[in-house]
Amino acid sequence: MDIGTPHTDTTDLRARWRATVAEAGAPVDRDPDRYADRYADRLLAAWAEPQRRYHTTAHLADVLARIDVLAPYAADPAAVRLAAWFHDAVYRPDRSENEERSAALAERALPELGVDAARTAEVARLVRLTVTHDPAPGDTDGEVLCDADLAVLAGSAQAYAAYAAAVRDEYGFVPDDAFRAGRAAVLRQLLDLPRLFRTPHGTAHWEAPARANLAAELAALTAPPSHE
Repeated sequence: MDIGTPHTDTTDLRARWRATVAEAGAPVDRDPDRYADRYADRLLAAWAEPQRRYHTTAHLADVLARIDVLAPYAADPAAVRLAAWFHDAVYRPDRSENEERSAALAERALPELGVDAARTAEVARLVRLTVTHDPAPGDTDGEVLCDADLAVLAGSAQAYAAYAAAVRDEYGFVPDDAFRAGRAAVLRQLLDLPRLFRTPHGTAHWEAPARANLAAELAALTAPPSHE
């Protein structure tokens, strides 16, 4: 899929939403169209807001696809999938409270859908975890969500370049020097982590290419300017 390009055909995402809500235990006697009309429409509209360049419906679809791969490691795959839907539902690149507001949205919406209190609390916890992407040992749901969210770092060189460009576009209001310094700090923080990925699949398949991509971007950001 094209990073940063929102899906115009959201049929598959709507079908996934209905399946996930059912998997999460919403009452089966409710009209499934209600889910699409009231909740999927609102969420998909949020994910397609014009200020987004990376955090679009394409990112949502990619995270959900990665969760499909990692689901056997999760204790509650339904909660992880719901957390993926909500984890960037509120996104303003100039704000720092996006995850908290996204978690609060889940806490309001899921009880209305009939999702029980324990699973709603788990979804909100997982959304808040994406602030740090640092799940505690044994937090398998957190490991799956965080690995799925960070898997973009392990793409091909071309895909990673598209991801980095989309992130830069989202922060187009930040002057170039300030962005380069801030982005370099983020990359160093990631590279300093003992492990980027916590699931066995993520460790085996994504760790090495992600570190190579991060190191290459950091080198490009911090290279002295050319005088040619």
